[in-house]
Amino acid sequence: MSKSELTRRTFLGGMAAASLSAMGPAGAQASGANEKIEVGVIGLGARGRMIAGMVRDHGGYHIKSMCDYFPDVVNKAGEEFDVPGSQRFSGLNGYRGVVDSGVDAVFLETPPYCFPDHVEAAVAAGLHVYMAKPVACDVPGCVRVLEAAERAKAAEKVFLIDFQMRTEPLVIEGIERLKRGEIGPLGMLCSQYTDEAFPDPPLTNTIESRLQNLIWVNDTAIGGGYLVNAGIHAVDAALWIAGKMPVSAVGASRIARKDPHGDAHDVLSITYEFDNGLFLNHFGKHLKNRYPWHCDALAFCLDGHLETTYDGRVRMLGNSAGWAGGQVEGLYQRGAITNIAAFCECVKNGDTGNGTVEPSINSALATILGREAAERKTRVTWQQMMAENKRREPDLTGLKL
Repeated sequence: MSKSELTRRTFLGGMAAASLSAMGPAGAQASGANEKIEVGVIGLGARGRMIAGMVRDHGGYHIKSMCDYFPDVVNKAGEEFDVPGSQRFSGLNGYRGVVDSGVDAVFLETPPYCFPDHVEAAVAAGLHVYMAKPVACDVPGCVRVLEAAERAKAAEKVFLIDFQMRTEPLVIEGIERLKRGEIGPLGMLCSQYTDEAFPDPPLTNTIESRLQNLIWVNDTAIGGGYLVNAGIHAVDAALWIAGKMPVSAVGASRIARKDPHGDAHDVLSITYEFDNGLFLNHFGKHLKNRYPWHCDALAFCLDGHLETTYDGRVRMLGNSAGWAGGQVEGLYQRGAITNIAAFCECVKNGDTGNGTVEPSINSALATILGREAAERKTRVTWQQMMAENKRREPDLTGLKL
């Protein structure tokens, strides 16, 4: 697929195949059913260490190599996970050491600006790929990840992108009920993501000081910004409900936090428009103002409404039908555990349907569309965004290779 062919329609086909159950069978892989999968972990911040611990505790993997930009971070993790010093790598190019270390698969948990480079190297080396969201910070990065994922599938390699709400049984059932028409046709969608933001300390001579502790979420070129990196969870759930991608977005956003240093906007309001008249209103707030954390997607239908969430009550209320649903708890950990287990089974069974790829790239592009529209305070179409192919380039000057 050439970049010129990558238009909105490219991303419409697979929204219904979003769950892990959509992964189809393929040819047998090299790893035997009873052998541990040799893996490398790239990125060992808080979530990276959490993922590494889950990988170790799963029992189907052996962590053979590790990498982090910071030597002290990878050495501390190496001691914790019994990775020999010769298999610990650091610096910007440390990921190449992991890719070349003889592993079967890599787990990618870095700031998202790294993902296109890391994914391309892993796929070129014939490795299975497990990666965090968002897949990239800009359109060109999303295209590169998509094309690498297609090469992985052609080579019968597993490629999984870790979203948690798509693993939650209550959310899955609620959306299935809605799609069966239990509360009538969709009228509108709403999503919200609110948190207390991340530290945004003064800039230094290089971006090295921005590469830890989620500071990078404040920098659009490094982390994509608050909508692309955090709000994507709620937007992804709303797009799952819609079953299609928007044709345009319009909105507004600004920086409202005290003493900002990064360029990411932290309050935003966006309306996405779909080709059938449906629209999605998204609200985002990332300020330390004691307003509670929310990650929700709501569907308002002709005869009722569906409430889905990352943490809290999922239910459906209707005029003549309803569903009590239940309480979602601990999904941040549970969802990752589910995905890690699914990744292992897919690798061992040669299951390369790779059903998480398309919806995850869809969501990254949709949040990039929303970010662009809100920053410009105007309407931006999907086709316009793709044609612009706008890059967000981090300044890597002075960083250790």
